[in-house]
Amino acid sequence: MFDNIASDYDKLNHIMSLDTDKGWRRRAIRRVAECAVPGRALEVLDIACGTGDFSIAMAKTIPSVRVTSLDISEGMLAVMREKVEAQHLGDSISIMPGDGERLPFEDASFDCVTIAFGIRNFESREKGLREMLRVLRPGGRLVILELSMPENPFVRWCFSLYFLHLMPSVGGRISGDRAAYRYLPASVVHFPKKADFLATISSCGFTSVSHKAFTFGICRMYVGSKG
Repeated sequence: MFDNIASDYDKLNHIMSLDTDKGWRRRAIRRVAECAVPGRALEVLDIACGTGDFSIAMAKTIPSVRVTSLDISEGMLAVMREKVEAQHLGDSISIMPGDGERLPFEDASFDCVTIAFGIRNFESREKGLREMLRVLRPGGRLVILELSMPENPFVRWCFSLYFLHLMPSVGGRISGDRAAYRYLPASVVHFPKKADFLATISSCGFTSVSHKAFTFGICRMYVGSKG
C-alpha cells in the first residue's frame, strides 16, 4: 500500500495537514537533540522513516548527528533517497530497508530512537517497542509522534468530518489509491487512547514515560527512557 502512494505522499501530507506536521516534527527534534553526547556524534535510529521528512529535518537541525533511517516500504525509501541526494545529506543519513519489529542492529546501538506517524501501522506495537528498547543505549531516549483523535467533542467532530470524509476522497483522487486513504484515517481512529498507549510503553520496559498533545490533540508526542 505504501509503495503505491509513495510518489504523492509528501504532497498530500503537507496539503492535508496545512503544513502543521512540520511544526510537530520541530518540537520532537528538540527532545532528540537533548540526547546529544559531548565529544561524539549523536546516533539516532528513525524507524518507519517513510519518505524521510523527519530524518532529513534532524540531519539539517542537530549538529553532529548520524541518522539511520529504516522502513519496510521500498517505494517510500526510493523517494527518500532522491531527497537525501538532492540535499547532499548522504554523510549524515544512512537509509536501509527493514522491519521495525525485527531490527537488524546489535543491542545498545543508538542514543535515540524515533518514529513519526508509523507506530500505528505495526502488527505488534509491543514487539516493536521492545525492539526499540533493546537497541537503545542505557539512558537513551524514545521519541514517538503519532496522530490521534482529539478529546474535545467539538474539535473531535470537526476533525472527524475532515479526516474521515474529506481526506479519503481528496487523497484517493490524487493518489489513485482510495483504499489507502480509507485505511490511514481508520488506523488513527483505532489507535489506543493516550493513557492506554502510555501504559503500553511502560509495560515494554521504558521509564520516565511522558506525553504532550499538539494542535488540540490531533498529534501527540510520547517520550520514554531506557533505564
